[in-house]
Amino acid sequence: MKLALVGDIGGTNARFAIWEDDQLHSIRVFPTIDYASPEKALEVYFDDLDLHPGDVGSVCLAVAGPVSGDEFQFTNSHWRISRAEFCAHLKVDNLLLVNDFTAMALGMTRLRDDEYLTICHGISDKSCARVVIGPGTGLGVGTLIGLADNHWKALPGEGGHVDLPIGTPREALIWTRLMHDHEHVSAETILSGAGLLLLYQTCCALDHIEPTLKSPAAITSAALAGDPVAAAVLDQFCCWLGRVAGNNVLTVGGRGGVYICGGVVPRFADFFMTSSFAKAFSAKGLMKNYFKGVPVWLVTAEYPGLTGAGVALQQTFG
Repeated sequence: MKLALVGDIGGTNARFAIWEDDQLHSIRVFPTIDYASPEKALEVYFDDLDLHPGDVGSVCLAVAGPVSGDEFQFTNSHWRISRAEFCAHLKVDNLLLVNDFTAMALGMTRLRDDEYLTICHGISDKSCARVVIGPGTGLGVGTLIGLADNHWKALPGEGGHVDLPIGTPREALIWTRLMHDHEHVSAETILSGAGLLLLYQTCCALDHIEPTLKSPAAITSAALAGDPVAAAVLDQFCCWLGRVAGNNVLTVGGRGGVYICGGVVPRFADFFMTSSFAKAFSAKGLMKNYFKGVPVWLVTAEYPGLTGAGVALQQTFG
């Protein structure tokens, strides 16, 4: 019997695994910048496992960007995929491409109790949608809907590119500065790894402070160490994530709950739990009571996108 392979490909890393018996194994991570194409990275992956073209029959790749047609160009990477060329090159029978946050959303359905932290306590309304949102290389947003027979539908979208919401005079000043250098100030402009650095630089310019921190990791470390400038920037980041997550709850009726995932926020989980996120999340004027009882979870699972790709593969091909 041929094997099934899953992949979760973002702007920075490509993760591959074999999907067998509802489980992941042989997980490998490849920096996208080191390879000319997904096929080249998979050739190395196959070699590592002593596999050959034709040994894998079905593949599901979760890819960062909108999926349609034969050709797919990654939003934040030089990689591209032609379905026909991919299948011919690796002798694959079935290739399923799904948006990366479609896979991330489906991955939420397989979380273990030790793979998330509760940020806002509440009871999930099973009849309502759930919101999945996560800053990483970009900002992913997905919607998860429960169906009959323990099946799930994940709605693809590009919610990371909505306008960045403004809720305070300070945020208006930051936005105005950002507009000088950006054609469109989207949520992803700030709510991403690069966005955290941009937010720090913009806030320093506003406050006439020399920016000494040079990376998102340095900003996070300084904030956790008590640096007041870095801490204020990180809290503003959390506040904006709350605004955007709350907007999505209102838009899709997401009283089923909100999953915060991606590679950025779990690095400062304790800070996040006491940040301005929760206040901004429900600060919706006349609709603030709508958020009472809506749970929010911070996902700490290592490979939820890969698991979700496996779920998508299973639901599509059985």
